[in-house]
Amino acid sequence: MIRHVIVTGAGGRIGSAVVRELRDHGIRTTGLVVEGTSPADDTLLGDAGDPRAVDRAITHALDHSPVAEVGIAHLAAIPSPGEGLAEEVFGNNTAATFAVLEAAGRAGIGRAVIASSVSVLGFAWGSADLRPHYLPMDEQHPVLAEDPYALSKWVDECTTVMMHRRWGTTIVALRLPFVADGERLAARQREAAADPAALRAELWGWLHTDDAGRAFRLALTAPTSRATTITVTAPESLSDVPTADLLRTYLPDVPTREELPDRTVPYDLTRAREILGFTARRRLVRSTPITASESLQKGTT
Repeated sequence: MIRHVIVTGAGGRIGSAVVRELRDHGIRTTGLVVEGTSPADDTLLGDAGDPRAVDRAITHALDHSPVAEVGIAHLAAIPSPGEGLAEEVFGNNTAATFAVLEAAGRAGIGRAVIASSVSVLGFAWGSADLRPHYLPMDEQHPVLAEDPYALSKWVDECTTVMMHRRWGTTIVALRLPFVADGERLAARQREAAADPAALRAELWGWLHTDDAGRAFRLALTAPTSRATTITVTAPESLSDVPTADLLRTYLPDVPTREELPDRTVPYDLTRAREILGFTARRRLVRSTPITASESLQKGTT
């Protein structure tokens, strides 16, 4: 049973939520942050891409807990392609994931969860004419990355598979959508209402920060013993427009493999339900819904 988790990026928006979720369930946490503080029981300063910093965090955890009870939640990353040079985004993210999983395997840590992204598929920051091959989007969909962030997440997922072969570590890569709460989430909801086309590339997906924390906790104890990629989003879309209307208007050429009633998000969440036992609990607070025709008149590009 996991009783102590090393959390990289523990001071970030999602990392802090992961720490709070773990602590609320009696799990000790050691945070690794580049600067500042975190809500972890113990916080160490260091870059997750620096093997020595990762080793220090692991040594600290193992000084307090047996290795069989220690897991890793890796969230430290540059979160978008616009927050650095392409080489920096790709290099930082992939080096950190490799360093963390290599150190974990070498230390004998048997469980790790990493933050991947639905952006791995390439649509969020890809060219405007890039389209899914089918919907709902699942983990088998081809990766069509055109930006360094998406590519970094694809390499991260490949790294989990290699590290499982190399060390036998059980690793879950969680593909996260837009994650937020409070005013940041409310602003995104207003954006979706004002112009549904603006969020087409992300398929109107989202997840409350608290649910992201819970997904990480469940992934640390999931009944799997391999490297697994799992999409976790809220089951409803950000838009007030029924999903079928959205797809007919903004993605009319993309085949759908199953019905998506009401505001069902166009992601396949089967793995999240079956492997993690996860369904997001937090829902949107919706104002008086606008009609489909009113919203869809905002644009069809």
